[in-house]
Amino acid sequence: MGVKGKINQRKRRAATRDLPIETEKLVGAGKIDIESDGEESSSSDVTEEEDFDEMLQEMAEDQGFGSEEAGEFEDEGNSDEESIHSSDIEGASSEESESELDSNESDGEVLQRVASHATDGQDTAVDSESEAAVEGVDMEKLTIRDFGKDVESWKAYRKTLPQIDAGYASDSSTEEPANTIGNVPIEWYEDYPHIGYDVDGKRIMRPATSDELDKFLANMDDPDVFRTGRDEANQQDVKLSEKEIDIIRRIQGGAIPDAEFNQYEDTVEWFTSQTMQTPLHAAPPSKASFLPSKWEHKRVMKIVRAIRQGHITRPAADQGPKYYDVWANAAELTGARARRQRLAAPRIPLPTHAESYHPPAEYLPTEEERQKWLEADPDERKTDYLPQDFGTLRAVPGYGRFIQERFQRCLDLYLAPRMLKKTSNLDPEQLVPKLPDPRDLRPFPAAEALLYSGHTGRVRTISVDPTGLWLLSGSDDGSVRLWEIATGRCAQTWSFGQTVHKVAWCPSADVCVFAAAVGSRLVVGIPPHLCDSQKQLVSEELARAGFAPSADDDDDDDDTLPVSWDVPPSAEQAVGICVSVSMRAAVKSVVWHRRGDYLATLTAEEGGGSVLVHQLSKHKTQRPFRKLKGAVQSVCFHPTRPWFLVATQRYVRIYNLAQQQLIKTLQPGAKWISSLDVHPQGDNVIVGSYDKKMAWFDLDLSVKPYRSIRYHRQAIRQVQFSRKFPLFATASDDGSIQIYHGMVYQDLNQNPLIVPLKVLRGHAVCSSLGVLDCLFHPTQPWLLSAGADGSIRLWT
Repeated sequence: MGVKGKINQRKRRAATRDLPIETEKLVGAGKIDIESDGEESSSSDVTEEEDFDEMLQEMAEDQGFGSEEAGEFEDEGNSDEESIHSSDIEGASSEESESELDSNESDGEVLQRVASHATDGQDTAVDSESEAAVEGVDMEKLTIRDFGKDVESWKAYRKTLPQIDAGYASDSSTEEPANTIGNVPIEWYEDYPHIGYDVDGKRIMRPATSDELDKFLANMDDPDVFRTGRDEANQQDVKLSEKEIDIIRRIQGGAIPDAEFNQYEDTVEWFTSQTMQTPLHAAPPSKASFLPSKWEHKRVMKIVRAIRQGHITRPAADQGPKYYDVWANAAELTGARARRQRLAAPRIPLPTHAESYHPPAEYLPTEEERQKWLEADPDERKTDYLPQDFGTLRAVPGYGRFIQERFQRCLDLYLAPRMLKKTSNLDPEQLVPKLPDPRDLRPFPAAEALLYSGHTGRVRTISVDPTGLWLLSGSDDGSVRLWEIATGRCAQTWSFGQTVHKVAWCPSADVCVFAAAVGSRLVVGIPPHLCDSQKQLVSEELARAGFAPSADDDDDDDDTLPVSWDVPPSAEQAVGICVSVSMRAAVKSVVWHRRGDYLATLTAEEGGGSVLVHQLSKHKTQRPFRKLKGAVQSVCFHPTRPWFLVATQRYVRIYNLAQQQLIKTLQPGAKWISSLDVHPQGDNVIVGSYDKKMAWFDLDLSVKPYRSIRYHRQAIRQVQFSRKFPLFATASDDGSIQIYHGMVYQDLNQNPLIVPLKVLRGHAVCSSLGVLDCLFHPTQPWLLSAGADGSIRLWT
């Protein structure tokens, strides 16, 4: 629609509202010449005006005044301007049709008067008469379309408008842009140079931050530091006003945040509670309002017929649960029926002298018996109470186990049999599974044959060489001793000055090498004059091959591991120590691979760095796990497969080293695992725990134990399979060793046979520690054990 069309439209609207049409209301498309004020502008004002002109030009282009429309305006300007008559307006009165607009006055002149009126409003207030002169034209709502292509008049008109008050809701370019990322964590932008986006989609760059010292100095000089909060979304500090601090204090005090809110103001009755005395209308009631309904009568009769026929019945009243005495009618039964079903309720046993409030002195327990009763499990106690002497009945306190005893009594009554049943007379011995006679399962260790004495501290570990002739032992006195098994003679002693936690012979029969965990070091030694020259040469070549420089060294070795392969001191080299591996934490365990080149160590370090695998021939160290769940208690290589078993506090995880994946997780159900061992055939695993349990796992059946055995009275320290005979043993802190027969059959349909054979006792318990390690002989049905009493014993 053109400008003249808009003028006609406004005139029609004015005629419809019965308003007088004046030429001063009309806004034409011609140019407007507005005289500027006589004040001289400075250079800065000229620059701002040029910027303002550019902005207005862009606004004109945004409003759709391009080059084509400009041409249309020029054509309209050159053509003769049409005069507008009031008769052209629909609904105009006869008086309005007689008045005509001055055809000689152009639309531009009309707009010029309007603009001049707006400019006059700069210095003087617009009175009511001037407002009436331009009635119907909102001077503050003129758009650039009302001025047509005369941009200069539009600029002059914009200058006459009042200034915008930069209040709270104003949008100013001087304010900091607000971050509009919403409920997005600001931590997601830590790696980016910006912290979000403003309303225009532009990035808000991260402000510069000072270090902690600068923040501290700034806070010391800032008196408003205690009323300043941190805006994490915009990464800036915000000073709280007095009103905001008052709101926070009121919320902390449990009051209403708004201080001006009155929660006890008078109730406003929006609806009246008074009943009207007169009806809304005085029309007489209809006939249907006092005559009975025929349809209601039919409905009632239908319900009556249903009640008479029994289709509708009254629901039974809910009487709640019924409690009755199961022995109430016991006295009423007589005759054969009474003899068949009569069974009295179980009676409570009468109290004994020990349950008296003032029992005799011989019934009172000693301090040792009291401590033993407290340490025993509730299921293993002979009585569930301790006799006490109160002297007088007045001093007896309330019974603490009254509720438990009443509950157990209710269970006795509820679970008691209601009638006599015919039971079969079975011999209890027939219910016990048939087990072979232990004498038929010989040979197995049954008696102590030899005692190895020499250590002054606890003997923590022992190991037998593959030939079965020599025995190594490590103790808390910082020494490693070499024993001749057959005679008990100590052939050699290595003194290291630190606790020896573990010693292990290399399982390969081609070399004569042992490893010992001494403090935070792993030492590898070759006992001198213990084997022939050929085996001695091969052993030294295996141990010292890693010190020779090699051209094809692996570059992928993890140099970040805290492991150092060093040449031992000359004093240790003189006694056969070849390699010393230093670590960051104490070495707790050493386990060899069946091939004899790799060995795994377990340190006291937390995390995945506690388990390390070393290659002796190349002096390389690997960390197979970057992160482990739980503290590792023991590790073990599988005897036939490339598997690695890791026992944590509650679980045993089996990993495939070739495929680098978890195979399965065994769940012994123990609170704290102490040791584990794998059967020589590789399909069964035994796990010992500190809560006196030993669990046998069949890897082909389930991750749950096939059999759980609890025969020890104290914690189990070590479990061990025999490599040649179907035997396994458990060593405990109670000073005993239990020997079991564990036969694993080739037939997969037949379960393993587990038979207890013998309990070996001989080690003394020192500081609540008994047998610390046990080991079967590689070729004979013998067992060697080491205890906290500093002795090593041979059982045959």
